[in-house]
Amino acid sequence: MRAMEQVEGEVIVVDNASQDGSKEHLRGKFPTVRFVWNKENVGFARANNEALAAAKGEYVLFLNPDTIVAEDSFATCIHFLEKHKDAGAVGVHMIDGRGKFLKESKRAYPTLAASFYKLSGLSALFPSSPTFSKYHLGHLDPSRDHEVDVLSGAFLMARKVVLERTGGFDEAFFMYGEDIDLSYRIQKLGYRNYYCAKTTIIHFKGESTKKGSLNYVRMFYLAMIIFVQKHYSGITAKLFRIILKIAIWARAAISILAGVVRKNGLPMIDAVNTLFAVISATWIWNRLVKPETVYQRQLLFFAFPAFTLIFLVVAYYAGLYDRQQKKGRLISSTIFSVVVVLALYSLLPEKFRFSRGILLLGSLFSFILIGMNRLLLRRWGWIEEEEEEKLGTVVVGATSEFEEVSGLMQVAEKEERVLGRIALQNDGQGYLTTLDRLDGYLREVPLREIIFCQGQLSFKDIIERSAGLQHDLRVRIHARGSGAIIGSDSRRSAGKTLSAEQSYAIATPQEKRFKRLVDVMIALLMFAFFPIHFFFLKEPLGLFSNAWHVLTGRKTWVGYSGNSMPGMPVLMEGIIGTNALPVNRAHQQEESLIILDQLYARDYTIYRDIHIISKGYKWLGT
Repeated sequence: MRAMEQVEGEVIVVDNASQDGSKEHLRGKFPTVRFVWNKENVGFARANNEALAAAKGEYVLFLNPDTIVAEDSFATCIHFLEKHKDAGAVGVHMIDGRGKFLKESKRAYPTLAASFYKLSGLSALFPSSPTFSKYHLGHLDPSRDHEVDVLSGAFLMARKVVLERTGGFDEAFFMYGEDIDLSYRIQKLGYRNYYCAKTTIIHFKGESTKKGSLNYVRMFYLAMIIFVQKHYSGITAKLFRIILKIAIWARAAISILAGVVRKNGLPMIDAVNTLFAVISATWIWNRLVKPETVYQRQLLFFAFPAFTLIFLVVAYYAGLYDRQQKKGRLISSTIFSVVVVLALYSLLPEKFRFSRGILLLGSLFSFILIGMNRLLLRRWGWIEEEEEEKLGTVVVGATSEFEEVSGLMQVAEKEERVLGRIALQNDGQGYLTTLDRLDGYLREVPLREIIFCQGQLSFKDIIERSAGLQHDLRVRIHARGSGAIIGSDSRRSAGKTLSAEQSYAIATPQEKRFKRLVDVMIALLMFAFFPIHFFFLKEPLGLFSNAWHVLTGRKTWVGYSGNSMPGMPVLMEGIIGTNALPVNRAHQQEESLIILDQLYARDYTIYRDIHIISKGYKWLGT
């Protein structure tokens, strides 16, 4: 809203049926904003056309919600349009959540050649080539103004009279491609599209659809096909459609394969690696160390799968299959699995034992193979690497702003990351260094992230500082009085928000694993002692069905009692609630249930589940 202080205008927000409490949260905070609440997701193009129909100004700006603009961004673009009478629309210099320039700020049309160079990867190999990088106009200096073909729909300001002549966005495009189509039709009317480098905004990419997901691939390339069918003809259009369809199938196959690897594929890959490692270790051991020893085939058929299963179970609880991977977890899980295997090995009868050397050598081979696989999967972007916990956070701002951010970090139980404050100037109130010496400080101290406080610093200052950072840092922003810290780690990741409402222990991968372990163990116990439950449960037959649903992952023993609040971690449907009563029976006021649920999610441990289950045991069959 601060950017509106320099211009006379109106703000229209169209919400496509959000289910996160946006309506209740925003309506009271921004009384001067006109909200349009759609009952269904009508798509990007139609939603913007609804706002366009209601707009009264001479200039119209289409702006994504996942953006931060400078205080002078709107005024700068209006001045640019007034100066360039031939301009139909203007876009701006955009950066991502790490201060990196977003190439889609300036683009050419997706011609057959430009699309081929982009899809084949030649544009990535030659990012500054006027030929191979034509789609993103890599040869044009991002720090200077240029006439371009395509502007990004994330920030596109146009004359309303031009938009009315074009008819606005083509609603055949649900999401993606509509900005290319609109830019094309603006030029067809005889106007020019300009890229203005005089102002910069932050665009936290990935909010609407995760880039690289199957849905993204499908929507993006189908949008390209619509554009080609609409504006191209003849052999060019036919070749274009063939290339795009091949690209859809290729990218879809890669996306599906990557999704399988992320969800279920890693354990399968590790199982194959571990089996191969142990078999190879046995062959080498028998050939080089103890050629005279003969192991029974039945023993090996039992031992190899058992070793593999133990390794996978230990690796799972060591965090090796979390969404974000730590390099050290592979080492720790391998060592831990070897210790567990050797401990179990020592308990086996003599007839079931074979060489400890094979176990150790097999573990070494398994570690090497899995390490090589992880390296490749990280490089391909199929798994994420978690950054080192030792890297800290600094806060740039005044003392009062630092205290507000520290309070948010403390509530989120991340206060130990905060190393201290970067003062705007020498204010004599305790700080690590001053803002003008920040670059030198960053060269000496490795950091995870930097939080800029908007208050004494303007948004324009923050954006300029973010774009000028010479170090690979996560950039976060805290707006004065917002009660939240926002940011995004890269152009490929969705924006993130840290607020006082989002500190939930149950959302951590470790606690999720242990909650699932408790669910499975108790379900198995319920099956094992099933006849006994007839004497103690109100509905004993229902317990069998509930235990099966829990075991197959469709339900959990303890779920939320009430309707979960926006921002709370998602749980499966519970058999009983956090009040130890059936979730389908109202026993308390909704407000009390929400408080119980929040406390449960915030302070979750496996002992809390065990306590609630023991307390609500008689209801487990309902």
